[in-house]
Amino acid sequence: MADHIDKNARFEQGMKTRRSVLGDAHVDRAQTMTSGFDQPFQQLITEAAWGTVWSGNHWTKRERSMVTIALLAALGQDEELAMHVRATANTGATEADIREALLHVAIYAGVPAANHAFKIAKLALASMKVDSSPDNSGTYNSGDEEETK
Repeated sequence: MADHIDKNARFEQGMKTRRSVLGDAHVDRAQTMTSGFDQPFQQLITEAAWGTVWSGNHWTKRERSMVTIALLAALGQDEELAMHVRATANTGATEADIREALLHVAIYAGVPAANHAFKIAKLALASMKVDSSPDNSGTYNSGDEEETK
């Protein structure tokens, strides 16, 4: 029974943290789109990622944001990267912080990964200037756009 209570508390904390980082509109959209098929996954990421890792008290949300951006860039996770770049409006990370994280990616994960991540970050940052909400739901179109140098 205690584990069930702890799990509920982690889920509630996860929802609070997830909303504070990604914004209510994004989380509401994700919940609306959740089906019986992916509900266990949504619960898992809310409890583990948001209720445990993102809710820890050793690092700030800004620091977690930078690590997340670097990891997503290195892994080539375009949509998640764009979402977390937009979320910097809520985490306190600056454009300079994002740039430094991506420069780190260039050295430790490779120039092609960083080059692509810079392109995605520029698009996400531009979308923030047009739509100032951090949970702007536009996704990156990875079509045949001209590569940035």
